[in-house]
Amino acid sequence: MQDTDYLSTREAASILGLSLGTVQKMVETGALQAWKTEGGHRRIVAASVREMLAQRQRGGAASTMLDVLVAEDNLTFQTLYKSAFELWDFPIKLRLVDNGFDGLLQVGSRKPDVLITDLMMPGMDGFDMIRRLRSNKDYASMVIVVVSSMEAEEIAAQGGLPNDIMVYKKPIPLVEIKGYLRAIYQLRLHHSGS
Repeated sequence: MQDTDYLSTREAASILGLSLGTVQKMVETGALQAWKTEGGHRRIVAASVREMLAQRQRGGAASTMLDVLVAEDNLTFQTLYKSAFELWDFPIKLRLVDNGFDGLLQVGSRKPDVLITDLMMPGMDGFDMIRRLRSNKDYASMVIVVVSSMEAEEIAAQGGLPNDIMVYKKPIPLVEIKGYLRAIYQLRLHHSGS
């Protein structure tokens, strides 16, 4: 890496082996420290690029961390998600909420890579949250996984769920969820390197 204090977006992308768009998103989200010149060009702090490379060598760059939002009102299940995700061998940033309304607020502040939701929650339930997300073009294709104790007939009686939503039965099937999230993580790694 050059001995300068800052890099252009193109230089940072080349060093990190990422696309320009990925580096620009990393700047926007604060994963890389940067500022804009008077001419509107980004200048990235070289030290933050070095730190990103060091994180990769230690086993997980911030840019490849999977952002997972879990909407679950049961504290035992929340703890189970937290404990499991910490043990898995790929990096997950977990955000937890206990109702659909807070889930919508979290999605609005930063769209997760995956939303895992229960259906029966106090206040706004999972059905209502999913309907609202699917009716918004910005979130219509967001990956949503349902983990619920409800039977298929009960779900159908509530109006059903979109066909693209993976539905798992409680108790939480951690092996299946791990496989599902790992596949999404691998895809993300593949795309960030292209």
